[in-house]
Amino acid sequence: MTTVLLLTATGLGVAALYFLVASGLTLIFGLMDVLNFAHGAFVGLGGYVGWTVADRLPGSPGLVLGLLAGVAAGAATAAVTELAVIRPLYGRPLDQVLATVGLGLAIPALLQAVWGADARTWTLPGWLAGTVGLFGARIPSVRFLLIGLAMALLLGLRLLLGRTRAGLVVRAGVEDREMVTALGIDVRRANLAVFALGGAAAGLGGALFGLYQGSVSPGDGTSLLVYAFVVVVLGGAGSITGTALAAVAVGLVQQYADYASASLGDESVVILLAAVLLLRRRNLRGRPA
Repeated sequence: MTTVLLLTATGLGVAALYFLVASGLTLIFGLMDVLNFAHGAFVGLGGYVGWTVADRLPGSPGLVLGLLAGVAAGAATAAVTELAVIRPLYGRPLDQVLATVGLGLAIPALLQAVWGADARTWTLPGWLAGTVGLFGARIPSVRFLLIGLAMALLLGLRLLLGRTRAGLVVRAGVEDREMVTALGIDVRRANLAVFALGGAAAGLGGALFGLYQGSVSPGDGTSLLVYAFVVVVLGGAGSITGTALAAVAVGLVQQYADYASASLGDESVVILLAAVLLLRRRNLRGRPA
């Protein structure tokens, strides 16, 4: 029973990280039709900026400000990317892919040049470095922080897209851009907001990944991006709820497979992806292929 609880808590913690990164990715692709390979770079930048702030201000205040700084860094970088790189390339998907791939390679190299290639240790506050007892199992406190923030983001995004005027404008712009523009609504501002929101989620995911593993390194964003793409494919691009469910499935399957054999974790995720794609026969947007 203790082992099951530990594996489940770890799997949900990992799932929270995957969702934080994949939610931004699915928003940008599902609502803007932009396949953003630079998303992992936003994750890495958020992690390093968050670590830098938290390292300067130890304790809980530094942690909170570090997470906020990671969010701000991800949002700002994503906004600049949309304005300077993506906006001139709308309607040219191949050029968008090439541009974001290049940016996704350049930013990690810049992170390494500024902070070095070695991992930087993230020291947790005392209350977060301990464990919480749950039915006899001692679960690291940081797992609960990850899960709580991921659930808060899920709820916030669902409310934003489903209950607010801004969400209505974004969804309407996806369905009929010309009509929305004819109504006097600037779709470009909505696109910028979506890109910034996706970058903010990525920056938060990068900072929390540093907390989860206790350090940040230049390759963090790249490693998380791979799993984020898997989650988006499984959950359906543009579907926040589907992305959350897919993240939970991937996180739990990976952890239980790792427990069975240390080499099965990643393989199990690939098998899960292949099985779902073969059974449902749908494309990246979750529509019939």
